[in-house]
Amino acid sequence: MGQVRTYEEVIYGWFEHFHENPEVSWKEVETTKKIASILDEMGVNYKLFSDLTGLIAEIGQGKEVIAIRADIDALWQEVDGEMRANHSCGHDANISMVLGALLQLKDQPLNKRIRFIFQPAEETGGGAIEMVKRGVVDDVSHLFGVHLRPIEELPLGKITPAIHHGAALFLNGSIHGIDAHGARPHQGKNAIDVIFAIQQLLKNIYINPFEVYSAKLTKIVADGGSTNIIPGNATFSMDVRAQKNAVLDEIQQKIEEGFKSIGEMYGVKICWDWVDKTPGAEVSEEAMKMAKASIVESLGVECLEKPISTPGSDDFHYYTVLRPHLKATMIGIGADLAPGLHHPKMTFNKEALITGAKVLTTLLSNAAKR
Repeated sequence: MGQVRTYEEVIYGWFEHFHENPEVSWKEVETTKKIASILDEMGVNYKLFSDLTGLIAEIGQGKEVIAIRADIDALWQEVDGEMRANHSCGHDANISMVLGALLQLKDQPLNKRIRFIFQPAEETGGGAIEMVKRGVVDDVSHLFGVHLRPIEELPLGKITPAIHHGAALFLNGSIHGIDAHGARPHQGKNAIDVIFAIQQLLKNIYINPFEVYSAKLTKIVADGGSTNIIPGNATFSMDVRAQKNAVLDEIQQKIEEGFKSIGEMYGVKICWDWVDKTPGAEVSEEAMKMAKASIVESLGVECLEKPISTPGSDDFHYYTVLRPHLKATMIGIGADLAPGLHHPKMTFNKEALITGAKVLTTLLSNAAKR
């Protein structure tokens, strides 16, 4: 007979598997299969989707439903000179903590149903939208999320009941002018001049100084093919962020108005496409208080940290934007995570997995027995 593993060893084992087998957004095929096999071992019912990765599981009984979401995808990035999938955002940890709570709760008497949403494609910002389209939160009253936090936000042992993520918006654009000989610049429409004008546009966007926001160019490609050709065409990308959704909308409007003015000024065509948008957090006071009480109950008041604001974004907040009836909050787990989220060498203290699972177990148990 094999040696019986402890609860902690089970969670660590899950984490190691997901960490060593990362899959990028919409391609989490084996990750989905592994979660399903774990649920089969637990004897927990679940539902797969015919047209996308991810799955949902459910325990308990009754008409009322609460839910917890774990994102399951990895990033695509360069690691030691090789481009590959990599769990540098901690979604492998999120899966493991949520499964840990499910393992503890599956045999408890519950007055409500608890739905476990294992969501694909958080990194591309579309996974939550697809879950909403499939009705997975239509009958849910309270929704909770969980995520490890970098060490500059939370040290190991500290837990926050709410992460106030910022809103983010991403743009791909192109400039269509006319190439010219380096000796005859007057015969062309210089895309580099237009790029400098766009950069100045971003620097000249002024919003209420009490608001947190940023807008910056993140990629520029302008190449005439030779050192004596002034390029008329260029492509560029942009990253725009704000702590509030309304502020992000205001910046977007200013950028679009600026593009039109710059295009007319330089006599070029500027095309752009807002390729992705992630809304800022809409945190429920009730859900946050429930999380706060569960942190204190499970770990003690010394582990409770105040809500935190972070410039990062998360598509978790699409759930509340698209389904305003939801009372939601995302819990932040201190893990001594460094050098930072999305760093290819990101590491954290694995004890945080056990701490996070304990908080989630208490929170979901209390919510389902109210």
